[in-house]
This record gives sequence, C-alpha cells and structure tokens, in this order.
Amino acid sequence: MHSIEQSPQDTSHLTSMDQGKAFFNFKRPLNMTLTLNDLVRLVETQKERAADTLAQLGGIEGVAQALNVSLEHGLDNNNAADLASRELHYGKNYVEPEKPKTIFELMWHAFQDLTIIILTVAGFISLVLGFIPFAEDEPTKEGGRRLAGGGDPSVAWIEGASIIVAVLIVVFVTAINDYQKEKQFRALNAIKEDEKIKVIRNGVPAEVSKFNLVVGDIVRVDLGDIIPADGLVFDESDLSLDESAMTGESDLLKKNRRLAPFLLSGTKVMEGVGKMLVICVGENSQAGIISKLIMGKGKAPKASQPVVEDDGYAAVETPKGSDAKKDGDSEDDDVVSPLQGKLDRLTLLIGKLGLFTSIFVVVALIVRFSIVTFAIDEKEWSNKYFKNYLNHFILGVTVLVVAIPEGLPLAVTIALAYSVKKMLKDNNLVRHLDACETMGSATTICSDKTGTLTTNRMTVMECYLGKAEFSSAPSLRLQASAATKDILCSSISINSTAEILPPKQVGAQPEHTGNKTECALLQFAADLGAEYAALRKASPICHMLTFSSAKKRMSVVVPLTASKCRIFTKGASEIVLELCTSQLNLDGTTSAFGATERNAV
Repeated sequence: MHSIEQSPQDTSHLTSMDQGKAFFNFKRPLNMTLTLNDLVRLVETQKERAADTLAQLGGIEGVAQALNVSLEHGLDNNNAADLASRELHYGKNYVEPEKPKTIFELMWHAFQDLTIIILTVAGFISLVLGFIPFAEDEPTKEGGRRLAGGGDPSVAWIEGASIIVAVLIVVFVTAINDYQKEKQFRALNAIKEDEKIKVIRNGVPAEVSKFNLVVGDIVRVDLGDIIPADGLVFDESDLSLDESAMTGESDLLKKNRRLAPFLLSGTKVMEGVGKMLVICVGENSQAGIISKLIMGKGKAPKASQPVVEDDGYAAVETPKGSDAKKDGDSEDDDVVSPLQGKLDRLTLLIGKLGLFTSIFVVVALIVRFSIVTFAIDEKEWSNKYFKNYLNHFILGVTVLVVAIPEGLPLAVTIALAYSVKKMLKDNNLVRHLDACETMGSATTICSDKTGTLTTNRMTVMECYLGKAEFSSAPSLRLQASAATKDILCSSISINSTAEILPPKQVGAQPEHTGNKTECALLQFAADLGAEYAALRKASPICHMLTFSSAKKRMSVVVPLTASKCRIFTKGASEIVLELCTSQLNLDGTTSAFGATERNAV
C-alpha cells in the first residue's frame, strides 16, 4: 500500500486477392513491397472482409515483412536513411492546417463593426461635401452660411478626413494585433499538438514526436491514449476503443488482431492495452482524409460516378470547405463581448439622436429661411436660393457627424491593445482583444491541475508493509527481507505498462511515460534496487485483466510452474483490501488479514 503525492528496385508485380476483391500493386522502394495506395485501401476494407483481406497478405506478420520491420524490435532509430525514405514514400504524420487569414482579411473583419461603418459613411459624406465649392452669400439678416456653421470652405474637408483617418487607425491596430496573436497561437498549437508517442525502436521502449511517426513504427497503446495514426493491432489485451470521433457510434468497440484489427487515428483507448503497427499516417490516414475534405483540399467522390457493388463503395457528395464551415463561422461571429455590445447600443442610440437632431435642424432652418425670405421680405424665387438650402443641409450633416463619437472605438482599441501587451509580459497570451475586458468580469477560473499547475510527476511518499510504515525506499530496503522485496518489486514491475526512460539531458530527471502512478511505483522499485525491465522479461504474462472504472483494479497472471500461477493485483484500496485474507510480513512470512487489520490500514 502506497501513499502517493503528485509533485528502387524498379521491378513490380501485381498480386490479386479474389475473395476480398482488392488489388494491390506491389512496388518495391527500399525493400518495402506495399505502396501507399495499397495501405490506404487496406485500411478502407469493409469490416466483414478485413480478416480475409489481412490473412491473404500473411496477417500482421506478412504486412510487417512487406514493410521491412520487425514486430518485436521495431524500426532502427539510428538508420536515418530508412526513416527518411519511409517519410518520403508514405508521407509525414502531419496534416497541413488551413492558411491563416491575411492582414487584409483581418482588416475587413475589423471593419464590420457597426460604429466603424457609421463613422465611415459620415466621414465620406463630410469629406465629399467639404470639397464642393460654394459661392459667397449676399449679406442677409441671418448672415451668409457656409459649411460647418460659417467655417472657411478651404478647410471644410479636414473634419471628414480626420474621421476617415481615425477609422483607418482603429482598423489597422485591430488587424495587426489579431495577425500577431494568430501567428503566436499557431506556433503554440504546433507545440501543443506535438505529442510524445510511445514506440518500440531498436527493441527498447522509446518516445518520438507525433510528427516523426512513420509507417512501420510499433506504437504502444494504453488506456486513455489517442491513436496517432492508422494501424494494425497485435499483442492486445481487453482492448476497447471509442470510435465516436470517426463513426459517431458511442458504443465501445472491441479490437483484436483476428476480427477487428484496424485502429483509426483520432480514436481513444477506453480499456485495455496493446501494440499497433503503423500503416497510414498524416493526410493518408482516415482522419487526415476527412480533415482534407473539410478544408476543401481533398478529392471527394463525384456523384456521377457509378457505384461498384463488389468494392462496397458508395459515391457521396462531400460539401466544400466553405459550405461545411458556414454554420460554425456564423456561430462564432454572433458572439459579442459585453463591452462591444454596450458600445453598439450606445452607437445606435447616439446615431438615432444625432439623426433626429440633424433632421430637426435642417427642417427648422429651411422653414425659417423660407418664411423670412418669401413671407416677410416678399422676395421673388430665384435659383440662387438653392445654395442656401444646400448650406442648411450641409449644416445638418455636420451636426450628425459631430454627434458620432469617432474617438470612442480608437480609445477602446488602444486601451485593450495596451492591456494585451501588459499581459504578454506576464506570459499570458491573448488571442483576441475583447478577451481582456471579458476576463475582467470573471469571478472564478477553473483550471486543470495535473500537468497544468503541477509538473505531472508523482512520487511515492509512504509505504505500508508488514504492519509498519516507511517514508522512504532506503529504510524499507534495509528492513525487508530479500523474499519480501522480490515479491513487492515483481508485483510493481510486472503489473504495469508504464516505462521509465533515460533523461534527455545530463543531470535531468528520468522521463516517465504511461500512467503516472505506475511511473511513481516503478521509480520506487528502482530505489529498492530492482530493474523492472529484467523482471518483466523473466516473468512473461500469460493473461492480463486491464484496469477499468467498473472493476477499479488491474491484474496479471504469471506462471510459476507448469501447474501453478501467481496473480498480481493493484487498484483502489477498498476493492483490493476486501479481497485480501493474509498479509506479507517484512521477514517474508505471512499472517492473517482480517477486519481488524483492514480497519487499521
């Protein structure tokens, strides 16, 4: 019981398989007899024909031989030419993302703001009217009117130009900020997606970057793993996957090398463990093909193509990328930050009040001028009075332009951009400006702890053995007998799927792969002087019962003699303790384990 704390050969030949109706063109680049198209068609084989198709290739061993790889030793990590040739012929395990928006697209997006649109319209009207030459009025009782309430006509265009300049500044600042943040986030996403994949190379466990995974690699799959590529399963034990990401079916699917050998990229391991021979990566995997179709890069089957019943393929029409993303984009565009919503409502209110005021001013001036000129002064109508009416209209437009707060969007944009820069100094990267004011109203932030606030490494802090507690491995190592330590270390090492790898840098801690609790136990066994790899080789497992949330325990069966076996079990304390009837003492003897001892533990 442990208390744990988290801290070309140019020749080619054609082989046909009559029963599966699949045809493979075997080219031989660098001793690999299966081509890329062969492997894609193999993965796309219907489930009912999968076993027969795979059997005619010689099973998983035949596919591995055709790919020039050993299922036991994996690829040679020191043979860079072989790895490069596999990547060249079968592709890289990477799906090219969508092209980022250009600076002009971001400027157009920033221009869609309601306040910006109203300011632009008002600014252009003011700018155009400012360039219209008007003759001097003859002196009247009310005085001659000019643009902007008697201003100098030679500089009347400045007000409209200043509004346009303010709009351009807002659009440029917003677009440039979004462009920089998008570029930084793409770099962060590339780092986030670059996961470490557990593989077997040179016959030993190793970790490689997800993007460096190649066809022919042997991947170790464990509970909770996301399958990084398409492959064939072997050495599996109670392996069940959730393929809802690919098929939409929520039921777990059992996987085994005989009836259901294919593992698809993007699916999740929900139960069991196993190994996988990678046969399709990147854009050639099923998930990659779907991604290309969604982005509009792939070639979907045309509806006019005939359906071939023997092959089991049906022609379907796949929507283009722009159509497929319409709904999602519109949903994102509808999301408005609280401040932006308030600014839009304020702009509409000010616009309505300004429009009402400008209409009232224009009507009042026209009525007053008409009464004074034609009713009181009794002057005759002349075409020159058109200029007076136009001046009244220009004054109304001026009132409307002045009423709109052209500095408000600029001030808000500059303030938010300043906040983003300040947060960046604290290592907080913000994608959108409005996230600053949105997070300002947050009262509670929920964050994942493991691997986010902590280093995702665990250490054994206490061990209870033989009615005694030990706070360190050296103290237990001194007091426990050889037989006791052997059973304890064998239980930890054999009943585990985790691995401890050498540190990547001199003086650094060893690399832990797999379940972090198991890694902590393996490190504890190493501190007791055991080598878990040697113990695993010395005691082959004849049967494994993998951990599940229902059982809350994991067990392995290890043969001792031809007629005798030993079962190692670990799991939740309330489950395992209920199964115990005796306990191991420090001197290697056993004693009864009843309710009293159970309560004491």
